[in-house]
Amino acid sequence: MDLNRPALPLQNKATKRTALAATAIAAALLLSACGGGAAPQGAEQAAAADPSSGANASGAVNVCGVKDASGIYKGTAEAFTKANGKVTAKYTEIGATTDEARTQIVQRLEGKSTECDIFISDVIWTSEFASQGWLLDQTKLVEANKDRLIPSTVETTKYQDKYWASPFFTNAGLIYYQKDKVAKPETWQQLYAEAAKAPGNGFVYQGKQYEGLTVNFLEMLYSAGGEVLDDQGNVKIDSQETRDVLNFMTDGLKNGSADRAVLTYNEDPARLAYESGNFGYQRNWPHVYRLLNATPLASSFAVAPLPAWEGGKASGVLGGWNLAISANSTNQAGAVAFIDFATTPDWQKHVAMDYSQAPVNEAAYSDAAVLQKMPFATELLASVKGAKPRPISPVYPQISQAIYKNVYAVLSGTTSTEDAVKKMADEVAAAKSSF
Repeated sequence: MDLNRPALPLQNKATKRTALAATAIAAALLLSACGGGAAPQGAEQAAAADPSSGANASGAVNVCGVKDASGIYKGTAEAFTKANGKVTAKYTEIGATTDEARTQIVQRLEGKSTECDIFISDVIWTSEFASQGWLLDQTKLVEANKDRLIPSTVETTKYQDKYWASPFFTNAGLIYYQKDKVAKPETWQQLYAEAAKAPGNGFVYQGKQYEGLTVNFLEMLYSAGGEVLDDQGNVKIDSQETRDVLNFMTDGLKNGSADRAVLTYNEDPARLAYESGNFGYQRNWPHVYRLLNATPLASSFAVAPLPAWEGGKASGVLGGWNLAISANSTNQAGAVAFIDFATTPDWQKHVAMDYSQAPVNEAAYSDAAVLQKMPFATELLASVKGAKPRPISPVYPQISQAIYKNVYAVLSGTTSTEDAVKKMADEVAAAKSSF
């Protein structure tokens, strides 16, 4: 999942729903230009996918989404076509980056285009798309396949007690550590203490003012027992847990546990800094494993699940991609057949072995062939199972911005923890009330 997203301005109540949910200024401008369309149908009136329809499906299915860098989308379409015999599938790239793909998807959904039957959907888009009535309700389909899916991944498809997509592959953060320098971390407090012990032990993470900082912060907040919104959608981020985590992260920058350069890092700069050999710990995503094995550090690093907060339990933040059926699909049965195939235990093993992605099927992580290709599968499964979705809201982009800009202000020393927590809570509340 590409977390390198531009900042999005908070908007007032008069803003259109589609613009509220935009994750980039360019997308917002595009939606404004479309103007004049019919009001969204709404999630409560959405049609539902029929789980039994896939068995008798025929025809063609078009799956659309972001640039297929790993080949997983085209590979899945080709394998499905070969295995099914009655339905053909193809993959259409409609954006070079996550934000470009989202803009193209929104344009098609809002315009009621029938070009795409399935959209590859970032896990944070679920509530936005569902709230507009743009997707088929997949509740019955997800429930039919639930025994093959890791529960935490299913939660990323939920909005208003219904499921609006099926998990395809997931993602959760990991800790990479130098075995000859530092110990495997059991708690965040231990990690930071080890990192401060000696030069070369330090910790690098994604601290730039963007979506990645929201994720890094929430990993600690969740493990400390804090939350942004409760189950009823009430704002709960003004809490002692939020203050504790912000103070802890700030102290880590002051005492040398974490390098101050992290305030400029997203995923790749953090990885490259770690590859220099000058750090003991790195927080990053599973794809970094393959890249590290192509460096001089190949034999000296190990992988661990995200640690727990002292006195609490480990909790990551889920990334990944889901399969959403367009409400305007002309082959909904074919789309159901494709999803049934993509989530089977057998194909989920290929997700790991052939494409180095995290399966949404738990059995895949203990498969011998998967473990040969992905030796850290056990650690990755622990992170995925313990992870939680980001706040579920149609205005998630505004909520995320309220978090990362105020967290960054504290870490960079431009505001106090107390002021940032109050402002963060006010901005999250303002975003929610604007929808």
